[in-house]
Amino acid sequence: MHKALAILLLALLTVSAAQGEVASKKKTKVVETEVDSLQLLVQAGDSCMERYNTFEALKYYQQAFAMKDTSDVRMKLADCYYKRANYGQTADLLKNVPAKDLSHEAFRQLAFSYQKQGDLNSYIFWGEQLLTLYPMDGEAMATLIMAFTRTDQAWKGIGDGEKYFEKDSTNIFVNRALADAYFMDRQFDKSVAMYERLLQQGDSTFNTLYSAGMCYSRLDSLELAYQHLKSALFLSQMQNANCAYRLGVVSVDLGSYTEGLGYLDLATQLMLPDTIIMKAITLSQGEGYYMTKQYQKSRGGLEKASGVQPHIHRHLL
Repeated sequence: MHKALAILLLALLTVSAAQGEVASKKKTKVVETEVDSLQLLVQAGDSCMERYNTFEALKYYQQAFAMKDTSDVRMKLADCYYKRANYGQTADLLKNVPAKDLSHEAFRQLAFSYQKQGDLNSYIFWGEQLLTLYPMDGEAMATLIMAFTRTDQAWKGIGDGEKYFEKDSTNIFVNRALADAYFMDRQFDKSVAMYERLLQQGDSTFNTLYSAGMCYSRLDSLELAYQHLKSALFLSQMQNANCAYRLGVVSVDLGSYTEGLGYLDLATQLMLPDTIIMKAITLSQGEGYYMTKQYQKSRGGLEKASGVQPHIHRHLL
């Protein structure tokens, strides 16, 4: 009796063990299948990205993300969104990834997504964290300085910029941002020195020349202001009204009255509104006034349009 019971129990245990082994194998196979599917989706997305086909890559990454939310998949999906200028989605994905898991590129995309959306305060928050980990990221530093300047905190940008400048004085991005920050902080001597450094570095752009000229005019160095503003105006092909105006004022102050008046006349002409656009605006106003039964204003608007009477507006008369 006891021997028979022992044999029965042994048989049951053997069957149970066999069933357990089968179930374990099935579970392992399911997990392996899921892993394989996830890898295939990611690889397909990667392949599309290599061909700059972000449209198809997005589909694969979205499927992978729906299957399993991992930091790696999030960064790939965010990278795809970023390259498609969907900065809101990029930020939403990356801000919930632990900083330690973010690659340098992903961290940059997180910070710059806010900057590209015009959310400078959020850029400052994430930009400072980014620069804590990667203090020599010049583009991020320059953008941080500009964000501080545009939010009336130029002095903060100057502090960060000067620390960077001590290690790297040749980064044009940072030097531009630092020069502008000095200018907005009314430190014109430091500002003009930085603009001159930029010119020596070959950064002879309109903005650098114009800003240097403005600094020299603030420092009453009128001859130098004249030289830089004139170079800037010629670089703009005589099309920048503000530069023409400033150059005209400086020329008059230097006693070159005829030349100065010429620049001031040019500035006046450049500041005049575009007559075609103004006529279009006036006609649209007339249409709006007519439809709201403001007939006197409607007629006045048409008169301002200098007699332009397109067929579609004849009923206004």
